[in-house]
This record gives sequence, structure tokens and C-alpha cells, in this order.
Amino acid sequence: MTTKGINHLGLTVRDLDQTTAFFTELLGWQLLARDDNYPRTTVSDGTARLTLWQADRTRPVTGFDRKTNIGLHHLALEVSSEEKLLEIAEKVKAWPGVEIEFMPEPLGGGPRRHMMLAEPGGIRIEFIWPAGQ
Repeated sequence: MTTKGINHLGLTVRDLDQTTAFFTELLGWQLLARDDNYPRTTVSDGTARLTLWQADRTRPVTGFDRKTNIGLHHLALEVSSEEKLLEIAEKVKAWPGVEIEFMPEPLGGGPRRHMMLAEPGGIRIEFIWPAGQ
């Protein structure tokens, strides 16, 4: 192998502060770095590391369309239990700017469960409980 995994995933977001807060305040991720000159932040859950980049607000911003844009379809984050999935679902329902695509439901034939949403910065995120698979 010439590579050994993802070092980080860089995502351009509509509102850097809103998206950073989504990860750090709602999900409890750690803020590793912030550079307001660039502007960007880096957040991590201890395993995954994301670099969040502010979209250029001096130009028209185009929202992502998973069916017509090349690139990221969605970010899938694994959770440790079905209870954790349900806890996240309850939190995101009340979080400003979150657009829920669907609440927790069986994935495939189950018992795995997942939910899908767009965080306030426009990134489509899936939360998955793999049910021991």
C-alpha cells in the first residue's frame, strides 16, 4: 500500500461558525485549530479529523446537489449504540439550521439503523449505528 488512511477531510461550508459549533457543541468534537485569516477550523472526534473551510461570501454560493455535483455525496459517521443514534436525533431536531432528511430508520434489512441530515453549513451527514456488524 502506498497510503495508510485519510489524514483529514476538507469541507467547504456556508457558515464556518455554525458548522464548527455543530461539531463541537452538538456532537462534542474538539476544536483543534482555527485560522481566521484563511478562514478555516479543524475539528476531531479523536478518530476522524475534518478541516472546515468558509465558502467565499463575496461570490454566489451554490448548495450541493448529491445527484448532479461531482465530489462528496455525504459524510457517514458511526455511532457506538442505538441509544447514541437516538440521542443525536433528538439534539439535531432542535439545532438551528439543520435540515433533517430522515430520522433514525432501519438500514437495508436492519438491524442496522441510520439517519440523514444537512448540517447548518450545507454538508450532508449520515449517522450510522452498525448493530455489531
